[in-house]
Amino acid sequence: MDKRDEIILQQLDVIRTMSDGALRRMNDDFWGSPFANVGKKKEPDPVVDKPTANTKPQTEEPDEEEPLPPPEKIEDLLAELDSYVGLELIKEEVHNLINTVNVYKLRREHDLPTPDLSLHMVFSGNPGTGKTMVARLMARIYRSLGILSKGQLVEVDRSGLVAGYVGQTALKTKKAIDKAMGGVLFIDEAYALNGNSANDFGQEAIDTILKAMEDHRDDLVVIVAGYTDLMERFVHSNPGLESRFNRFLLFEDYNPEQLMSIFAMRCRKGCYEMTEEAKPLISDYINEENGHPEIFGNGRGVRNIFENIVVAQNNRLANMESVTREDLMKITADDVLHARGKMEEEDEKQEEGNT
Repeated sequence: MDKRDEIILQQLDVIRTMSDGALRRMNDDFWGSPFANVGKKKEPDPVVDKPTANTKPQTEEPDEEEPLPPPEKIEDLLAELDSYVGLELIKEEVHNLINTVNVYKLRREHDLPTPDLSLHMVFSGNPGTGKTMVARLMARIYRSLGILSKGQLVEVDRSGLVAGYVGQTALKTKKAIDKAMGGVLFIDEAYALNGNSANDFGQEAIDTILKAMEDHRDDLVVIVAGYTDLMERFVHSNPGLESRFNRFLLFEDYNPEQLMSIFAMRCRKGCYEMTEEAKPLISDYINEENGHPEIFGNGRGVRNIFENIVVAQNNRLANMESVTREDLMKITADDVLHARGKMEEEDEKQEEGNT
């Protein structure tokens, strides 16, 4: 392209720009500028905006919350706590906490000085040891004692608090906090909030939670939970966390007898009965699976075993011509063996012997 062509193109661009501007001005002259009324209050049109006979002013009414049931009796809640299998150390700590709160309230009623009472807690232990169950009960106990106004439990983990963009984590965390107001915010695997990179937004979630704990100390309790060693490291990694979480509850693994008791409890709740032949097989099944604690998961593992055995029972009943009420309730040795896969192994061995 030579110099002459460049000059011609520049002239065409100028002409195009002038033409566009002229067309816009002509359009405004006929129809009015689209920006002429920005910021001005629209006057009602006497025809278009004329109200009809059925028109009523629209007002936004706030959603009415359903009335809360009355607080439960503390005696009933303690009876429920004492009915849990195992958790002896936890039961003792909860009883101590309730006594502490009651004496604290009495001292305030008599105008006596009271020490700072921290109700936030750290639950440490392996999966399936009852941490969420006890957290839910603690929310109800705190409401019964008049500490919390609602007593609900809101359970979250890192994914429920941390977002992927700057500024979004605080909003996401605040939303979870607002939902938990009047109750307990339960953060499972809380140590995951400590990111390994400088660009991680977990610290923003921690800072937002710490601020909420300070601003709403009268109607919000935070419980953080996870593996014992990791939770120790998490709490001591931040002075703010260390000063607010000074009550540690250790959830120990269940022993074999307690795991069997949990299985029996599930049977009672589901209206199942173990035959005498099935009981030792169930105990062996639990002990075998419990030899792999990283997979088994304590009470959670017992639930999985129970469900496997019920599936085996269902398969057996489905092949029967008639089923009685007793049949529906009975868990047999064959059900347990099928759930463990032992019957299939024996059938395969028998088939191999016959060939």
